[in-house]
Amino acid sequence: MKSVLTTSLALLLCLGGSATALHAQASKDGAITPKLLEELRQSEPKSSTEKALHNAIAVQGMQDFFINNQRPRSIEDKFSVEVQSSGIADQKQSGRCWLFTGLNVLRAQMMTREKSGTFFFSQNYSFFWDQLEKSNLFLEGIIETRKLPVNDAKVEWLFKNPINDGGQFTGISDNLYKYGVVPAEVMPETASSNNTKLLGKMLARTLRQTGIQLRKASEKGESLAQLRKRKEDGLKKVYRLLSLNLGVPPTSFSYTLKDKDGKVISTETYTPQSFYERFVGADLRGQFVMLMNDPSRPYYKVYEIEYDRHAYDGKNWTYVNLPMDEIKQMAIASLKDNTMMYYSCDVSRELDRSQGIAALDNYDYASLLGYPFDMDKAERIQTFDSGSTHAMTLKAVDLDASGKPVKWKVENSWGEKSGVKGHIIMTDAWFDAYTFRLVVNKKYATQKVLDLLKTKPVQLPAWDPMFAPDAP
Repeated sequence: MKSVLTTSLALLLCLGGSATALHAQASKDGAITPKLLEELRQSEPKSSTEKALHNAIAVQGMQDFFINNQRPRSIEDKFSVEVQSSGIADQKQSGRCWLFTGLNVLRAQMMTREKSGTFFFSQNYSFFWDQLEKSNLFLEGIIETRKLPVNDAKVEWLFKNPINDGGQFTGISDNLYKYGVVPAEVMPETASSNNTKLLGKMLARTLRQTGIQLRKASEKGESLAQLRKRKEDGLKKVYRLLSLNLGVPPTSFSYTLKDKDGKVISTETYTPQSFYERFVGADLRGQFVMLMNDPSRPYYKVYEIEYDRHAYDGKNWTYVNLPMDEIKQMAIASLKDNTMMYYSCDVSRELDRSQGIAALDNYDYASLLGYPFDMDKAERIQTFDSGSTHAMTLKAVDLDASGKPVKWKVENSWGEKSGVKGHIIMTDAWFDAYTFRLVVNKKYATQKVLDLLKTKPVQLPAWDPMFAPDAP
């Protein structure tokens, strides 16, 4: 009996002590006090309408209640300026939108130039080399930083981000020039290319393990040549993992190109490099400029991001930060010249995915919550609320009588059943709010942009939030 009373007393003292501690904590300036808690409770649903809404949201969630029933249910799919293309790609459960987008730009040009039927480059072939090159970039980064402590910000970033399936335009320009391209039929998609999650995890674990082994070997005094030999052994493991999941890249192949009616245009034997030379031809690395709209930073500056490349021997991409009106000017010039562009944005914001419409009035948050979300674009960037998340192919603009844009259209890579037959239509107001990057051929760039490219870029760290890869 004594032990029970002793235990009970101890429990009461424990509970009392905890309550006292919590009360003391709550009395600290800035803490939630009983008085503040009582005021907060005043926001609980009280009216019958609010209680009904509470019950409905608890069962169904908030999404359906945010929809603005007064929104336009459709936007006319007619544009005053539109680049024609044929066929819609589907990246499935992968973050390769940047790759699909870049290859979509090139395939549209090829189909027009060759007067061919619908054609796709193999995304899987280019993805294989992208993952191998990114693996080498990571391991070389580990070797470069081997003398830094393991908790150094750069070393931590490398180990947190050894590899991913996202990217940006340098992944197209550097990759294709080095490895060439092949038709989709020559190296088709696989289960792992369509759903990259597990492959990505296995690659990351392999690279982290190799990376920490490199650091340990460096601590023991191994030379740079010895470390590079270890790195090469690690890359062999990566290559095998990629081959098992994506297939073995071809070194030569025979391909028959056909026109829109199925008639043979040509039948030839190619290497990936000769196919690139025949159907792409140009060195993309120096032809394009990436424009960025980031109002949280000064305009008319060029920025370069460390490790913002897909290959160790590639070039960190540079971005020219400009107001939206100037970016639109170059976008319209490109579209009027029948040239599509690599484009990226914060795609999920205010997007009616079923209808394929991106508009600022698609959802009504204020009516449900009682307050608006009214941060401007700069504030959304500074607070990590918004940034570039997805790449698509900009192909159309609708201009009013004065030449000002009313709406835009992009070719997406979510399959032909998504949105407007595989496309998304964006109002001009949405375009302003959530567009971040646009890659244009330098022949459409203004002289001001060309002059800015001659200036020394502002160097930013790899973990800068604005430069996360386009991935969904």
